Amino acid sequence: MSLRENYDPGVYGITPTKQLCIRKPVKYEYNWSFRELERQYNSSLYESLVLSRDSEQVRELSRKGLQISSPVDAIKDPLVLEFLGLKDDTAYSETDLEKAIIDKLEHFLLEMGKGFLFVGRQVRITFEEEHFFIDLVLYNRLLKCFVLIDLKIGRLKHQDLGQMQMYVNYFDRKEKTEDEKETIGIVICKDKKDAVVEMTLPENKRQIFASKYQLYLPSKEELKRIINQKS
Repeated sequence: MSLRENYDPGVYGITPTKQLCIRKPVKYEYNWSFRELERQYNSSLYESLVLSRDSEQVRELSRKGLQISSPVDAIKDPLVLEFLGLKDDTAYSETDLEKAIIDKLEHFLLEMGKGFLFVGRQVRITFEEEHFFIDLVLYNRLLKCFVLIDLKIGRLKHQDLGQMQMYVNYFDRKEKTEDEKETIGIVICKDKKDAVVEMTLPENKRQIFASKYQLYLPSKEELKRIINQKS
């Protein structure tokens, strides 16, 4: 069955051209099965990629597909984690979120994007006789750098970004080799204010990022709104 035979111009109001942008490049670049391709399509892969890009970058994305050449290219915001099976209306802890991710690690790495590999969970770093634990440590083979992840089930605070900066500094100074790129830190949170991120982090160095997560697939209206904003 060809990809073209699966196009539906009426799906979420997305044109065949945009469906091609979603389906054709990622199927071959990510080596996804058709089922996983459908999940990424339905969970707004295209929209997640374009949320932080301007109109010219969106056009480039449509022409070439996703190109990973800098840290910002590897960041998806939001992350759609519906495969974890957690419910928005029930109480769960950050430990529950982490365990659910580990249990569905393959799905999580696919949702994170291209080139991510798992290194460890609750990775301990120690200095001044004090221990700190990083929720998840990944490695991106395309960017050739460590990717540190901290999980927060509430709204992002500036202290969360400061803590991640400390983790990144440690890895850059103690773990990375000379031929590796600077470490990336991502705080995955339930909610965030962009102004908090902008005012907390330095303007000239983009190693720390904050990404929202959602435990449900976007509605048709949400998908249309995102597409129209970036068209």
